[in-house]
Amino acid sequence: MSNKPNRTELYELGEFRLIDRLTEPFKPTLPETIMGAGDDAAVISIGDESCLVVTTDLLLEGIHFDLTYFPLKHLGYKAIVVNLSDVYAMNATPTQVTVSIGISKRFCVEDLDELYAGIKLACERYHVDLVGGDTSSSMTGLTISVTAIGKAKMADITYRSGAKINDLICVTGNFGAAYMGLQLLEREKRIFESNQAAKPQLEGYDYILERILKPEARRGAVEMLARAKIKPTSMIDVSDGLSSELLHICKNSNVGCRVYMEKIPIDEQTAKMANEFGIDPYTAALNGGEDYELLFTVPLSEFQAVDGMEGIRIIGHIVEPKLGAFLVPPSGEEIRLTAQGWNALRNGQ
Repeated sequence: MSNKPNRTELYELGEFRLIDRLTEPFKPTLPETIMGAGDDAAVISIGDESCLVVTTDLLLEGIHFDLTYFPLKHLGYKAIVVNLSDVYAMNATPTQVTVSIGISKRFCVEDLDELYAGIKLACERYHVDLVGGDTSSSMTGLTISVTAIGKAKMADITYRSGAKINDLICVTGNFGAAYMGLQLLEREKRIFESNQAAKPQLEGYDYILERILKPEARRGAVEMLARAKIKPTSMIDVSDGLSSELLHICKNSNVGCRVYMEKIPIDEQTAKMANEFGIDPYTAALNGGEDYELLFTVPLSEFQAVDGMEGIRIIGHIVEPKLGAFLVPPSGEEIRLTAQGWNALRNGQ
């Protein structure tokens, strides 16, 4: 008999089950901690019916970005935006960020100037202040950690857990563009590595390239809903693929859903690039990730108001939990939704 302890590989759990396992013992003990781990951001009461939301994200070279084709200025911009998107997903307004970096000797001062030029541009565009951070040497290239802080009235905060039966499922923007932009860049990288005289073939795909290299957070949609006095019943930032985020809302809200394939918005460039790669554009939309759109639910009574909003699409509705979470193609034969989006701990990554 072997006394060797059991060993569970990280990829066997995946990112979200691992987070659940690690954070489950940590229950909030302070009355100010309204929401800990388990949503797009933590929620901390600051009195007077107001609260702070706090979120953090880690970007690792070789895992989250490839500097072969990722300009440092764009990377700095994106590092801020992806965190602000989590704040907006709580129906809050971002106010401050901190940035910490780990840098190897491969980088010079001018490289960091470029990185921080992108950070500054994002801070100016979204009206947030850089208020601190840290720097350290690194043995493995570039690491960026951003923490974003936002504010809101407690009554305005929207969690993943509030979806109700018959709610409408809504999204901002479109899906799959960032994934197809990444596929294009990876293809051109492989061509360049085999023939450094080759010129990259990127013409006609500006939109999908921008979606992967310089995404934007959906501040306008949150502000538009507020002006219409519509508070989503649940909301989440779409960073890991539409199917994964739908399942998060269903799990946290204890509901099921029906999403109609033909209602999922897909840009023309996304569809064209998917066709070149022989990929179903809806597969890219559901599983690609890095779209940084907002997925949210609203009561059925808000149909007319939301249906008329620019940049927002209704793609389905919430059903009883026993009915499960399914995608409905035009043929009508339901397909069970599965979480096949980005997983940083997947075997082989």
